[in-house]
Amino acid sequence: MWFALDNLFIVSVLFCAMLALQQVGWRLGERHLRLGGGKERTSPAEGAVYGLLSLFLAFTFSGAGTRFEARRHLIVDEANAIGTAWLRIDVLPTADQSHLRDLFRQYVDARLDRYRLILDGTAADAAKARALALQDEIWSAAIVAANRSDHTPPFTVLLPALNAMFDITTTREASMHLHPPLAVFIMIGLLALIASVFAGYGMAGQTRSFVHNVAFAGVLTLSLFVIVDYEFPRLGLIRVDAADSVLAEVRRSMH
Repeated sequence: MWFALDNLFIVSVLFCAMLALQQVGWRLGERHLRLGGGKERTSPAEGAVYGLLSLFLAFTFSGAGTRFEARRHLIVDEANAIGTAWLRIDVLPTADQSHLRDLFRQYVDARLDRYRLILDGTAADAAKARALALQDEIWSAAIVAANRSDHTPPFTVLLPALNAMFDITTTREASMHLHPPLAVFIMIGLLALIASVFAGYGMAGQTRSFVHNVAFAGVLTLSLFVIVDYEFPRLGLIRVDAADSVLAEVRRSMH
């Protein structure tokens, strides 16, 4: 919630700055007209700025949407990997299965807490550390049980499944940090401000429309708000949490 409020505050400041710069642009245009200068409807500079702004918005929105979908798919991939490894515990000797299944339950609980408690940095980090420690315990217990069984299936069936289950956690952690550089968002903000000056300048010599001024600034800042919110689906209003139900369902199936 705090992230959404911070995001809203930033775009609100940008919104006010855009309205102010439209006023500045209008005054510059009026002054130019009073001095006898001609007025061009659209200049190459305006076209370049508007075009660049559209390009940046399009690419950042498209990238945010792609990463959002990728994160949802990774949750399903992890749930599938855990479910597969859980089933393959059956290849171990019966005496070793109970302990390993208990470790699995603890592990899935830690993985769920890692993202469920993401807004509490300390708790989320503790859950991450707990999951990593449980990975070592699960691997060690599986190796011991596989050696005790003295059969091939534990080594060729269970251990690769455990590797896949552990690897997907690294992929998910990495995906949390895949975002456009801050410079991209700064560039969008600067282009929006420059575009505001041009928009105000273009209104010179005619009756200004407050609705058009607000709509121009509002649409751009709202777009930026949605893009940033889309980019951080664990922190803002747009959430990926619903996909966690797949992993939670796997946990409920671990009787």
